[in-house]
Amino acid sequence: MSPQEPNPQRRRVLLGSTGLLAAPWLAMAQPAQAHSQAQTDPTTAQNPSPSAAPAPTLRPRALVFPRDHGTHNDTRTEWWYLTGHAQDAAGRAFGFQVTFFRSRVDGTHTLPGRLAARQLLFAHAAITDVQAGQLWHDQRIARWNGEPPASGLPTERGVFASTQDTHVVLRDWSIQRQPNGAYATRIQSDPLRIDLRATPTQPLLLQGDNGFSRKGPDPAQASFYVTQPQLAVQGQLALGSQRFQVQGTAWLDHEWSEALLHPAAVGWDWIGMNLFNGDSLTAFRLRRPDGSALWAGGSWRSAAAPTANSFAPNEVEFTPLRHWTSPRTRARYPVEWRVSTPGATGTMVYTVKAVIDPQELDSSASTGTVYWEGLSDLLNSQGQPVGRGYLEMTGYAQRLVL
Repeated sequence: MSPQEPNPQRRRVLLGSTGLLAAPWLAMAQPAQAHSQAQTDPTTAQNPSPSAAPAPTLRPRALVFPRDHGTHNDTRTEWWYLTGHAQDAAGRAFGFQVTFFRSRVDGTHTLPGRLAARQLLFAHAAITDVQAGQLWHDQRIARWNGEPPASGLPTERGVFASTQDTHVVLRDWSIQRQPNGAYATRIQSDPLRIDLRATPTQPLLLQGDNGFSRKGPDPAQASFYVTQPQLAVQGQLALGSQRFQVQGTAWLDHEWSEALLHPAAVGWDWIGMNLFNGDSLTAFRLRRPDGSALWAGGSWRSAAAPTANSFAPNEVEFTPLRHWTSPRTRARYPVEWRVSTPGATGTMVYTVKAVIDPQELDSSASTGTVYWEGLSDLLNSQGQPVGRGYLEMTGYAQRLVL
């Protein structure tokens, strides 16, 4: 899960790293600079018909692939979310995040004309440099008329999301599902660059009820939610003039929805963990202002099983163990958790621990939110590392608005 709040203004902000924990915000050399651009590329200038009318409350249905890997422009919110960990030949460890968002613009979705901004596309990219204790982050935003390119093929400088399969282009940033099922993603930024290929080693994981995932006590709070865990990753990461050939493991979430956040919720806590034995663990909770859980869920899938075991809301518990306070925003994040879920042999109790604490992302120049998104370890009840993945926490700096 990832936050979205459209912010179409053109802005340019500095997103430095906290570096070492004792260093104040931007006390070190600034390793990350975000460039927000809101232009619509000429390749999207066409003669489109208006996008489809907004969908009603989502209802369960059978998912059809590869079409459902593509964009669903009639829904309000959608994202393709790739996270993972990798290392180079010398053992230097990194985390990476590439997220593409789509947001329907309700005020313009019925407007005629090729320049109508019926959709907004956003993207966030980040690299966690474990050795340096730093997070590097960049972001993009652009208007999109909701139609395919006039030429039929998106160019490198286009703005586009395919309805046929995963293929999202935001100028020189992209993610695309290949014919063999692998995901290729490319982020060209200064100084952050990501060029990775993530290949499935297991079947798709349909979250919830065959891909229909409840996100709250009201039926309207639901999404279609598809996960591809245990992706084998190879490629290149670059920070400034340093280039690293890496390999590792990734996790991809694709989710689309009309409404995710109940009015009583301020945000969520979520983990997606690839276990070293090939199993996969998802757990999340929607959180009230007092920190209590409004709703919870998730799933467990064994490496040997084709389907996942879904969790009921009362079967998932998040308990904060340690906090970190952002020196920039003063938001206080639980960067270590005890997470209890059902398991193959009964209740499983894990510790989720941030690999480094300063992994807060300021996306003020795109989605307009501040959230914590970071590489984290999964430990069993004996304190032994059994997996690694990503922890996401929203609604700590301010209430999340979708």
